[in-house]
Amino acid sequence: MEFKQIRPKKIYEEIAETLHEGIRSGALKPGEKLASVQQLAENFQVSRSAVREALSALKAKGLIEMKQGEGTYVKKFEADQIMFSLPSAILMKKKDINHLLEVRSIMEVGAAVAAANNRTTEDLKKMKAALEKMKLANGVEELGEKSDLNFHFAVAAASQNPLLVNLLLNVSDIMQEAMKETRRLWLFSKQTTTERLYEEHLAIYEAIFEKNENKAKETMLYHLQKVEAVLKKYFDSKEKEQNE
Repeated sequence: MEFKQIRPKKIYEEIAETLHEGIRSGALKPGEKLASVQQLAENFQVSRSAVREALSALKAKGLIEMKQGEGTYVKKFEADQIMFSLPSAILMKKKDINHLLEVRSIMEVGAAVAAANNRTTEDLKKMKAALEKMKLANGVEELGEKSDLNFHFAVAAASQNPLLVNLLLNVSDIMQEAMKETRRLWLFSKQTTTERLYEEHLAIYEAIFEKNENKAKETMLYHLQKVEAVLKKYFDSKEKEQNE
């Protein structure tokens, strides 16, 4: 068994994560002005330099904007800005997540069908390698997330359609962030397990291995529908909290 080195988080990273969670959850709304550096330092009971580092990190990610002489604000995102903004920012909007899932369904279900017809031995090896890493992640979510994304790209590559692969690459960052969030919600709420997620991907692989396009379509669609259900439940609960 390989052990991943645990890196303790720095203070500014914890501050950044807390503010990021506030933005993602809607507690900090788009366009809202953040407290001053001094006030945030007092609230978090940390130094002002740590707060400044955290804000710089969030600015680099595109989550906040600093206006000279005015202060720091949560950045606003429009639908047509999705492809040019931080991927995680779209997780704040249910509408944009629905759009992403629709795109994934159109592209990935079709990719699975094409892969069942066109996959090569090399393609199968890449899918299998991603599955093995997913299985061996052993609770290390960073590895699990990466393996998950690699598997989906291996399926797309197996379609032998370079245009499809390029289209998927255009939304890869958003997909990765959405996968990360979905896996976190799945596992935290105990709606599934890493073993179950592995089995879903294995079913897709087996269908492609067998060159069974109907089964490939069904297994990929089933997996994506479960993703949609998890995210829908999350956004519905958030909307209920905000209306109470």
